Amino acid sequence: MHQDRRSPEAWQWRRLYKLAAWHSARAAQLARQPLCERCLAEGRVTAATVVNHRKPHKGDWQLFIDPANHESVCKPHHDGAIQSEERLGYAKGCDASGWPKAADHPWNRP
Repeated sequence: MHQDRRSPEAWQWRRLYKLAAWHSARAAQLARQPLCERCLAEGRVTAATVVNHRKPHKGDWQLFIDPANHESVCKPHHDGAIQSEERLGYAKGCDASGWPKAADHPWNRP
């Protein structure tokens, strides 16, 4: 059985995902971009099934509902790389020279 590790704070935000406004925003995003944006960036074509918030909303209604903050992704990207980025605070991966790509990676911070 999968253990849910959300903070008590995050549990409060879960109710937002049940609102009609979210269902409409989600449907609009997937209609606008039906393919996973992360897979496309990697040269693959995969159907998107999840709408991710580019910047975590943490209960902020404006960030939650803002279409500019929505990203169409596949479930593997959402549950893997994106969750990891949110936990770490930066994206994994490095360029050809081995230097981290993410500007907010600890090695790239002044």
